[in-house]
Amino acid sequence: MPVIKYVQANGQITEADVPLGSSVMQGAVDHMIEGLAAECGGACSCATCEVYVDEAWMEVVGEACDIEKDMLAASSALRSNSRLSCQIEITPELDGLVVAIPG
Repeated sequence: MPVIKYVQANGQITEADVPLGSSVMQGAVDHMIEGLAAECGGACSCATCEVYVDEAWMEVVGEACDIEKDMLAASSALRSNSRLSCQIEITPELDGLVVAIPG
């Protein structure tokens, strides 16, 4: 199972095994990672699961689709590496992925 590293605003890092085919958001919910509200449950309709993808992983993770970009546009904490964690599907290539949770 790929390991995802979730970095809190205070610098605390939690590593979590997340099953293939799941999402970065679901991994956070399953491991009770604080800071991701995930209010819509992964439907890409709320932007409460925004994360900052570590710059070293941006190419592997890929770009957001148009619907996700529209949701992120409403974010007050938007950055160039912002993604909705519900839209990042876990693949073997994401083993070690580092995402920061906005504070």
